Amino acid sequence: MFDIIIIGGGPAGLTAAVYGRRNGRSVLVIEKSVFGGQIVNTPNVENIPGFAAISGDEFADKLLDQAIGQGAEVALETVTSAEKADDVFTVKTEEGSVYEGKSLILATGTTHRVLGLPGEEDLIGNGIHFCAVCDGDMYRDKNVVVIGGGNSAFVEANTLVNIAGKLTILQDLPMFTADAKSQETLFSHHNVETHLSAKVTGYVIEDGTLTGVSYIENGEVKVAPCEGVFLAVGLIPNNEPFVNLASLDSRGYFDANETGATRTEGVFVAGDCRTKGLRQVATACSDGANAAINASNYLSK
Repeated sequence: MFDIIIIGGGPAGLTAAVYGRRNGRSVLVIEKSVFGGQIVNTPNVENIPGFAAISGDEFADKLLDQAIGQGAEVALETVTSAEKADDVFTVKTEEGSVYEGKSLILATGTTHRVLGLPGEEDLIGNGIHFCAVCDGDMYRDKNVVVIGGGNSAFVEANTLVNIAGKLTILQDLPMFTADAKSQETLFSHHNVETHLSAKVTGYVIEDGTLTGVSYIENGEVKVAPCEGVFLAVGLIPNNEPFVNLASLDSRGYFDANETGATRTEGVFVAGDCRTKGLRQVATACSDGANAAINASNYLSK
């Protein structure tokens, strides 16, 4: 019986583990794939407080070592269900394990939508990225392509336009869906090229290195030369298995504020999986701290 079971071992979940242990609670962190979450795919991160520059993989290792060093237990398993009965949470995994806890923190994160094109998976983190703030500086004065045309794409683009030598935006719809102000800001720059109704068909790869993006526009196959691609075609919250415990908003994110409290007593959420305006490592860590403190306060009652 654990005081706190945390589902998800990214920055939010591991920070929650540290704060839970420092409050004297027994803690279990269950992660399905890799401890550290999506940050492990970023080779160089320069916006994490306390580190001028650090690889995402190294930062993840430090977080994991800190949580374990504080006494948290960890399990590399895939959670299939979590239920509450008589103030006890029962968590089951694909591997057949059954864990019990007095409180539950869901830090399940999100998955970036990808295009599913050949070679894409191998290029993620080394040519294909999702966060301009994290990785944009790798492409200073180089050619960069942003795929997408909504608000998220324009947030990335407005960061990249001040870094890249040339910025190309490929949108598969006949119009951009980002708000007018974001578009006005971006299009005030001279180094932006846009293509609407442009369906991306593949990545141009030479000797394992990304050199361009192929797309179809008005029936014609074209190539946008580039060294880097930033995908902004949406996020998928990993929340469906837990709808019995926490409400979702219209986009599938846990409907919870900064406290992380949900409709179920003893269940808290943290990180990218919840409704929020900014999804960054710093805000995920903040969420994890909040959730752990509030879970500890719940246990004290």
